[in-house]
Amino acid sequence: MASVADLGKKQPPLIAHVIFQFSVGGLENGLVNLINHMPAERYRHAIVCLTDYSHFRNRIQRADVAVIALHKREGWDFGVHARLWQALRKLRPAIVHTRNLPCLECQVSAAMARVPGRVHGEHGRDVYDLDGSNLKYNLLRRVVRPVVDHYIAVSSDLADWLVRIVGARADRLTQIYNGVDSRRFHPRAAPRNSFGHGFCSERKFVIGSVGRMQAVKDQLTLVRAFLGLLETVRDARKRLRLVVVGDGPLREESQKLLSAAGAEHLAWLPGERQDIPEMMRALDLFVLPSLAEGISNTILEAMASGLPVVATRVGGNPELVEEGLTGMLVPPADPVALAGAVRTYLVDQGKLARHGQAGRKRAETRFSIDAMVNGYMTVYDAVLTSKRH
Repeated sequence: MASVADLGKKQPPLIAHVIFQFSVGGLENGLVNLINHMPAERYRHAIVCLTDYSHFRNRIQRADVAVIALHKREGWDFGVHARLWQALRKLRPAIVHTRNLPCLECQVSAAMARVPGRVHGEHGRDVYDLDGSNLKYNLLRRVVRPVVDHYIAVSSDLADWLVRIVGARADRLTQIYNGVDSRRFHPRAAPRNSFGHGFCSERKFVIGSVGRMQAVKDQLTLVRAFLGLLETVRDARKRLRLVVVGDGPLREESQKLLSAAGAEHLAWLPGERQDIPEMMRALDLFVLPSLAEGISNTILEAMASGLPVVATRVGGNPELVEEGLTGMLVPPADPVALAGAVRTYLVDQGKLARHGQAGRKRAETRFSIDAMVNGYMTVYDAVLTSKRH
């Protein structure tokens, strides 16, 4: 990684991306894709983490990207804003781009550090504010709104909410879908080999999910749906398998549910993995049981991998999954409905193949990396141009 001093010698404008933590996650994955695919001659980048970063930073392919950790303490930590101000004064970015509610206050720090351009992105909500109606948080959003030059929303659902509830001006708001690398994520070209230390063979039907195992992702509903299928579908214990990739507090809870039902040998919860494209190609059906979503990178990756998608009807999921064409949508926190949708594909291999092929085509034509990158550069260009007048 380049030092802050090295960054200052470069000519293209610098974007300082402020995020809460730089580790495995959809928001972070989207940031990595943006940096890796944006032409180096157009913009430079630095990542400022309010807390810390993990080995995930090694996914960045450019050598000139500084990653800075401010080590924010839990709860209120006024000192983190002082440290952010100091970092921004050293970096001297042309634009600060904050993301989601935990970083929104940093717009004020950026204004105080005299950063010319200020962009804020909304990528989704957490369990503490699933529908964006929390009065306290919305008051904060409105108070900070005057210092934000431009908003970016990853879904039409979030864009509409920013205008209606937060009061963002439509002419200072751009909706940009996440993009997926359809070369890295592609359909399985050969029979599936046994994976997970012999856990699964080609003859099994593997349903799977990828994501942080936290309350908002609600993998417990997926586990309960899986256990319901084992009880209601003939020969399911011989044929059906579950893979849940990711780490977090729900991992242990999921394992307990599986063990209590005597089904721990029918599921594989490997924790965090670095080989997500290969894991996707090992699945037959992708399931996302979230309680809230912005635009899910994992849905896009599953579609690009040629998988049908069963997802909850929340947030931006209906903007990705064409119901009856590329997958199915079900109510959140409803294991019976989720099991029913999975069963549809379990018994209809023709639909499984058709929806998977249609999902791949949709990912290639509607959600390309190039379209995402061009969208962000257009916003950055417009913000800088407005500051010159």
